[in-house]
Amino acid sequence: MAAARPPDSHPGWAGLAAVCLGTFMLLVDVTIVNVALPEMAPALGASFSDLQWIVTAYALTLAALLLLIGSLSDVVGRRRTYLAGLGVFAAASLACGLAPSVDVLIAARAVQGVGGAAMFATSIALISATYSGSARGVAFGIWSATNGAAASAGPIVGGLLTQGLSWRWVFFVNVPLGLVAIAVARRALREPPVAAGRRIDWAGGIAFTLAAAAATVTVMEAGGEGWTSAWTLGPLAVAVLGLCAFVAIESRSRAPLLDLGLLRRGTLTGVLIAAAFLMATAFGALPYASIWLQSVLGLDPVEAGLVIVPLSASAFVVAVAGGRLSQRIAPRRVFGVALALIAIGDVLQAGLDGGSEWPRLLAGVVVVGIGVGVASPVLASAAVDAVPHDRAGMAAGAVNTARQFGLVLGIAVLGSVFSARIADRLGGELRRSGDAELVASGGARTVLDAAPVADRAQLDGAIRDAVSAALGTTFLIASLAALLGLALVLALLRTRPAG
Repeated sequence: MAAARPPDSHPGWAGLAAVCLGTFMLLVDVTIVNVALPEMAPALGASFSDLQWIVTAYALTLAALLLLIGSLSDVVGRRRTYLAGLGVFAAASLACGLAPSVDVLIAARAVQGVGGAAMFATSIALISATYSGSARGVAFGIWSATNGAAASAGPIVGGLLTQGLSWRWVFFVNVPLGLVAIAVARRALREPPVAAGRRIDWAGGIAFTLAAAAATVTVMEAGGEGWTSAWTLGPLAVAVLGLCAFVAIESRSRAPLLDLGLLRRGTLTGVLIAAAFLMATAFGALPYASIWLQSVLGLDPVEAGLVIVPLSASAFVVAVAGGRLSQRIAPRRVFGVALALIAIGDVLQAGLDGGSEWPRLLAGVVVVGIGVGVASPVLASAAVDAVPHDRAGMAAGAVNTARQFGLVLGIAVLGSVFSARIADRLGGELRRSGDAELVASGGARTVLDAAPVADRAQLDGAIRDAVSAALGTTFLIASLAALLGLALVLALLRTRPAG
């Protein structure tokens, strides 16, 4: 039998580097494509709906599979699951970069999400198993800082790669990084003990994934087809049936992915709602802001990334500076302040018109970032504190799922608002069907080039007015959603949860 490690010893920092590198890649890929969207659209002939799916396919599979893969890793081994996730993520990134069509790219993005879920679901357990004592505290601090750095780096890294090389390199860059992480992880990471006799809730995982995917399709189709269309009602029925099946399965399962009894307490439900609304209202409109910045204002990808960076940067600074203080305040107040700040920031960004330039966004971007920074350090701890100790891992997985699924629905709902508003404003200006969707997907220059020379100046002004107004409306809806989240959080989180 191997000798036990002293309480404060650790096997070096290589294992932490492997986990942080994987975490950095999977979180960067949530936002790195935003500034590359206007370049992808003409290269692949992508529609506005296609662009939405390029962003959401990754976040959707990441959200839908976190609980299931986390449960699977308890049986087959977290280290093995993490390594498999790295391999899948790197291979899918290569496929994304080589994608000859938008359909292939969307499919590869979904596979990327599978790899990301495997890494995200196991990273905390691997750090806990590899480090102990004071070294563990340092390791978790570095890992948390990596999460913030990834959010900050996404827009600017995406802009640099897109402008300096091509949009394909926002995916290619993951391949060498993934191979390095695999090599280091194989040597440095310890395998935590696996759960003997643990069952995997395959039926619950499939039902939840089906419901999540169908709900996303419903919202996206409703924006273009209307809520009474068969293309909307069909996925809606699947989503409802999938959700009902998930509830029925989880209520009878001996090893559920999510113990539904925990949601009856109200506190955990409030934390999950806070997590979902936080992501939806803070980040859901960013892909459309990037389209406005590049296709209407003419900024290059790096400049567009720099405009968005202050959100993540201010969130990171506030989270680091105020993390300890926020832990001493009841989650009800923390989340209430955070969602109020996001609502204010979204309103500041809503005041756009055809003559607006990018500085109009900055004040709102910074305020939203402060709101995100206020809430981020509290989300996981509030979820864990709301449940018994033996359900802590389940609560952590649930709050991460809520965050990613909130982002998915935010992008889908706000994208529907953005595209519908553009179509309404340009209905009398455009001569060809499909031009409004082309403008919404970043093809304003293509529409202008196809117009008669004599009409271009007037059409350019109309497009600037329409896209600016659409983005303003989108931010206004995001602000109202943040206020709705605020009301729900205040109603559900009435007291500080007992540990």
